[in-house]
Amino acid sequence: MNELILELEEISPKEFFGAHNVNIEVLKKYFPKLKIVARGNKIKAYGEEEQLEEFDRRMTMLMVHFGKYNRLDENMIERVLTSESSADYTTSDQAGDVILHGVGGKIIKPQTANQRKLVESMRKNDMVFAIGPAGTGKTYTGVALAVKALKNKEVKRIILTRPAVEAGENLGFLPGDLKEKLDPYMQPLYDALRDMIPAEKLANFLETGVIQIAPLAFMRGRTLDNAFVILDEGQNTTHNQMKMFLTRMGKNAKFLLTGDPGQIDLPRRTISGLKEALLILKDVEGVGMVFLDDKDVIRHKLVKQIIAAYKNIENRD
Repeated sequence: MNELILELEEISPKEFFGAHNVNIEVLKKYFPKLKIVARGNKIKAYGEEEQLEEFDRRMTMLMVHFGKYNRLDENMIERVLTSESSADYTTSDQAGDVILHGVGGKIIKPQTANQRKLVESMRKNDMVFAIGPAGTGKTYTGVALAVKALKNKEVKRIILTRPAVEAGENLGFLPGDLKEKLDPYMQPLYDALRDMIPAEKLANFLETGVIQIAPLAFMRGRTLDNAFVILDEGQNTTHNQMKMFLTRMGKNAKFLLTGDPGQIDLPRRTISGLKEALLILKDVEGVGMVFLDDKDVIRHKLVKQIIAAYKNIENRD
């Protein structure tokens, strides 16, 4: 029986192996013909030479991936082990991968290859569409890019908006004034900002209008200059809403539009403004389009399985 010994260099074995070696258990499922043992900062594998070569290659990809993103879980292991290309896992970490350092020194950077494509597309284009299912980090990555632009004084303000479309709930029955009714819809944007800006500073930015969070209807008639603008949940815009939003773009502005065409809450027979815009603008220079999929899901591992299950049902229909 052949033996392969891999040593972790500049990587914490505790974090790489996971609590109670949970990540090693995942590896064993993908390489059932190998005997895999983790001790100290070494991983030993025993088995046939061909299997060991593949294990060596995939482990190198995993270690590079861990070096880039500083974390490892079952979702990430699966993405790396099932990747058809090793291009995203064969180069060492780059300083440019880090978007910014958030509250408490939290390192915020893209965690998947497609999130990195989103970051790169925003560097190259003034308007980018980020399309993908729930949990793929579209909004979070976008907010991080916006906060970075504000910190670097590339823009003077951040504007975050989304259409106030009810996903099965009745907005009119919610208590409070219009802002209080709409705040629950904006919660994902607030959550992202709280990770990236200290509470007192964030409160000041919101009070002074440096950061504005508002429903899409409030964008009408405005010209958005010197701003990083994010339209979230773009799949729930109508033709007129999308056209209105796109034409708000002013000087020195960055526009990011996120959406999931699989979660449209519009009335029946209403065309999604996002779907339409993707077709109309696909050949326009300066407009980038990045498509994320279930392999980019960074929430609980069940989210990816849920997305796949629903996709199977929808494909049958």
